[in-house]
Amino acid sequence: MPIEAKKPAASPKTAIRPLDSSIRIVVADDHPVVRFGVKNMLMSEPGFEVVGEAEDGDHAITQTLELEPDILLLDLQMPRLPGLEAMRAIMTKSPRVKIILLTSTISTQQIIEALQIGARGIVLKDSVASDLGESLRSVLSGDYWIGGRRVANLLTALHELMQKAAAVPEKKTYGLTPRELEVVTCIVEGCSNKDIAKQFSISEETVKRHLSNIFDKTGVSTRLELALFAISHKLVDIDV
Repeated sequence: MPIEAKKPAASPKTAIRPLDSSIRIVVADDHPVVRFGVKNMLMSEPGFEVVGEAEDGDHAITQTLELEPDILLLDLQMPRLPGLEAMRAIMTKSPRVKIILLTSTISTQQIIEALQIGARGIVLKDSVASDLGESLRSVLSGDYWIGGRRVANLLTALHELMQKAAAVPEKKTYGLTPRELEVVTCIVEGCSNKDIAKQFSISEETVKRHLSNIFDKTGVSTRLELALFAISHKLVDIDV
């Protein structure tokens, strides 16, 4: 499918900003510790103000549409509504907001999809401390932040990403998200819902929702069937 990606033209609202005005930011992540850490980092950056928080995808949409921030820092793996779906809804109704995805892991295909939808940057969570400030400044200046660096030409970046995706076919995941794959690994290791919830700092109800989605995508109905499916389809790495 051909890609149509255009760098949004700067509007007066985004191109001209009083020097003494703060950049308004909403932080959306289901982990309270992550939100707290990101807010602390932003407090040390002059000119940034966190005006809202969200703990799931639906709340991220309502907070963004109500507060109209300059930037939304959006976790890719969100409960209730995944980050990419939340971003689609936001870009439809509020295309002015600049969205930077925060994620622990992301595939090349997901990066391409995110940029097509309208993301302006992708920051890995293990690089937040070093990259967050620079990624914000890059995006605010009209550029992108991809692969840990400032990118001025989106079309060139997309072309490189598509070449990379074609050269290294990605493992079939049956539509499972990175977090769902982590849950599958835990199931194979014999973890209970309580164990999984504790490991990822999420509620057991969220674990149940993940499992329901995983069962639907893989066509299995029990934890044992899921473990066997995961092993036979190489969804997890098994140490021999």
